Amino acid sequence: MNVSTIFAIAVALSMDAFAVSLTEGARLRRVSAGHILRMGGTFGGFQFAMPLAGWLLGAGAQGYIASYASWLASILLLFVGGNMLKGAWGKEKQGKEVRDDSVSPTQGGALLLLGIATSLDALSVGISLALLRSGVWFPALVVGIVCFFFAACGLLLGAQARRLPLLGGLGGKVDVLGGLILIGIGMQILWRH
Repeated sequence: MNVSTIFAIAVALSMDAFAVSLTEGARLRRVSAGHILRMGGTFGGFQFAMPLAGWLLGAGAQGYIASYASWLASILLLFVGGNMLKGAWGKEKQGKEVRDDSVSPTQGGALLLLGIATSLDALSVGISLALLRSGVWFPALVVGIVCFFFAACGLLLGAQARRLPLLGGLGGKVDVLGGLILIGIGMQILWRH
């Protein structure tokens, strides 16, 4: 597999992480280096690890894993998106501002679930590499680095987009928008598979 093909695969695998990072970045007033390292590290780390895991599983489990990976990714994204909506609407009912800067969207269990959900497609790539009897370390490294970069850019762009006049008025509604986007990505995965 040549470098341009590996890079194209890495970009394609990073799109979900970019979309999630964009919505999470819109929830932050200011993006710090810690936010970038946690978000990019989580998404890039899972995108690096999943091809390795898929390669180790090999061809024997390909059909079984491929049939359930899409379902699992969809369920995780729907769960996290639903929790975001529930939390946002619960705070609105209590008369509280929805957005809380003391709770960072770039940490905790939700971030780990998002990292897993957005990287399950990379598991299939690892299985495919095993079938092709191709090496996995270099492609996994490229995928992880590209995903780190896309997640970091999404986080920064989301925070900048929040400052736009149209989006700046959303205030606490960003959690609702983020939840809907995650649910949309989950539904898109179900639709594709």
